[in-house]
Amino acid sequence: MACSAASTALFSLNPKSYSSSSSLSSPSLSIPKSFVGLRKPFQSAVPRSSSLSRASSHSRKSFVVRASSELPLVGNVAPDFEAEAVFDQEFIKVKLSDYIGKKYVILFFYPLDFTFVCPTEITAFSDRHGEFEALNTEVLGVSVDSVFSHLAWVQTDRKSGGLGDLNYPLVSDVTKSISKSYGVLIPDQGIALRGLFIIDKEGVIQHSTINNLAIGRSVDETKRTLQALQYVQENPDEVCPAGWKPGEKSMKPDPKGSKEYFSAI
Repeated sequence: MACSAASTALFSLNPKSYSSSSSLSSPSLSIPKSFVGLRKPFQSAVPRSSSLSRASSHSRKSFVVRASSELPLVGNVAPDFEAEAVFDQEFIKVKLSDYIGKKYVILFFYPLDFTFVCPTEITAFSDRHGEFEALNTEVLGVSVDSVFSHLAWVQTDRKSGGLGDLNYPLVSDVTKSISKSYGVLIPDQGIALRGLFIIDKEGVIQHSTINNLAIGRSVDETKRTLQALQYVQENPDEVCPAGWKPGEKSMKPDPKGSKEYFSAI
């Protein structure tokens, strides 16, 4: 199962506190009434980080845009972070920048452990993790829960609303700094919207979607978008039309080339 001015270095959050004193969540966790529906409008502006960096001009010029100091994150270097996570029923450290130059990353946020829509998304991504692995992509799930809550949820059977063993890490954002830097934190509730970001091997955010709390995401569409991104990065003189899937006809982004596409469909 959104930004800021430029510098050439990754924006580092490096949360200082991932204390073992965090209390363990349980299936009886109290859920805010608004959680089961839609996020209510929040009047004041969400604080934005002031040091989000942009990709260098010589890196994949066709895919790196000069995003404004407001929205969106897409086209800018992903805010870096280092945080504790649960993987294979152990506590590990995850640092986003460790994947740069090596893998694409699917980074998705969900509101809370031991809830309802969330386990359907998290297990769906886990069950199809091999498909993303074949595309040289890592999946990372993030919520504001502690690693102890993540561990308890992983150790809970799926038939009881748990996750069972997962094939990718669940990251703990107890400081809420990661959610805030990606523009998905709901300030008045202290939880994240269902944000999903596709980050390329250079660390640039190439895609984002943000769903409200009651709306789950599609693994199929995430994979299709990732494949389209990888295709245009490998074929920089082509673009992918609506609904494009591997093996289908792409398009040349010029008047003559686009006519060839339109005349063929």
